[in-house]
Amino acid sequence: MKRVIYLTAMLGAGLVSTSSSAQQVSDSVMPKASLHDCIQYALIHQPVMKQTLLDQEIAEHTIKSKLADWYPQLNLAAGLNHYLKLQTSYFNGAAITTGVTNTSSAAFTLTQNLFNRDVLLASRTAKVVRQQAVQNTTSNQIDVVSNVSKAYYDMLLTKAQVAVLDEDIVRLERSLKDAYNQYQSGIVDKTDYKRATISLNNAKAQKKTGEESLKAKNALLKQYMGFPADSVLDVKYDTIQIAQSIQLDTNTTVTYQNRIEYQLLQTQRSLLEAELRYNKWAYLPTVSASGSYTFAYFNKDFGKLYNNNYPNSLVGLTVSMPIFQGFKRTHNIKIAELNIKRTDWDVESLKQQINTQYTHAMASYKSNLNEYFVLRENMDLAKEVYNLIDLQYREGIKTYLEVITAQTDLRSAELNYYNAMYTVLSSKIDLEVALGTLTPSIQ
Repeated sequence: MKRVIYLTAMLGAGLVSTSSSAQQVSDSVMPKASLHDCIQYALIHQPVMKQTLLDQEIAEHTIKSKLADWYPQLNLAAGLNHYLKLQTSYFNGAAITTGVTNTSSAAFTLTQNLFNRDVLLASRTAKVVRQQAVQNTTSNQIDVVSNVSKAYYDMLLTKAQVAVLDEDIVRLERSLKDAYNQYQSGIVDKTDYKRATISLNNAKAQKKTGEESLKAKNALLKQYMGFPADSVLDVKYDTIQIAQSIQLDTNTTVTYQNRIEYQLLQTQRSLLEAELRYNKWAYLPTVSASGSYTFAYFNKDFGKLYNNNYPNSLVGLTVSMPIFQGFKRTHNIKIAELNIKRTDWDVESLKQQINTQYTHAMASYKSNLNEYFVLRENMDLAKEVYNLIDLQYREGIKTYLEVITAQTDLRSAELNYYNAMYTVLSSKIDLEVALGTLTPSIQ
């Protein structure tokens, strides 16, 4: 729960500090960026995050706009009239023309709400609405961290695969040279030489595929970060540090309150409860005080219209109370109560989803972690086997086919190892999301 609270606090304080740290690097240049650098950049520059912060500002101004109705409302209304034909009134059996050809007035009115259930609702829900805006930001932050982390690890996987193929090409070129020399010396036929050429060509083709794939994954990482597409972005990593960060306490159990989705539903329920109270208040009166001061001018000569002022003023109290609304209040109350019950079922449904997600994520993580350890051991064994067979081949004990087989096994073991590393890191992120413990503090 503390981690989620920390994530929420990032909006108010953390984003300020991350903004200053992230902007130490140019917005369009991030040479050798770490995962932490990528995440912090994304939390500031990702369009979704910018939109979320704007939504939070909109929510704040909406609250203030609603609360402004508690303040005195001062208005000015002014007018100028020239009668082409004066009004006629009937008095004592005769038609009499009344009024003045030219009139003008300016009225200042002041209104103060004393009791208004709309404004009362805005006052009591302001804190909850702000909380909802912050929670929406938190939810988007979690999505950004998850997406950036996975894209970052996927890019590392491809870079590692290309590096493995580079090492394999070096070994194959050396083997090709040895096989060719032995063929030229008449020690072996050209079969070994041809096999070495085929293996080398296959490795080079795989490397080219990996390099092209790396470009696509780099573009995807830029997208999740909100990084300029035409700017250079490369990543740095410490394999030892990554390997150390793979393990997670599998005894941790899921806590619903840690999940931002659960928190959003609870906030939504609070707003629905406020709406229920609002509908129950429908019988209450609306009370307001008002006052006005009017400047009035009359004259049949337009040039002398403003020579004399005939002002008037008043103060008043207005009370408006509903008596019968066709049972509208009763139905609105029932709707509000049903909406609360519906949200309660949403909470129950979410709990089931969280349990399923957690169970699946935990099972995937444990399975992938076990596979990672097994494949790491396989890679170490494959290295030992290759080094031994390569040495025996040079001493004439083993055939070249066995060397090629050992090289292929080593390459496959290394590629499988790095693929398992990415898979377990990705499943760890999914598990942290399921637990509600994923935060922008990932290093």
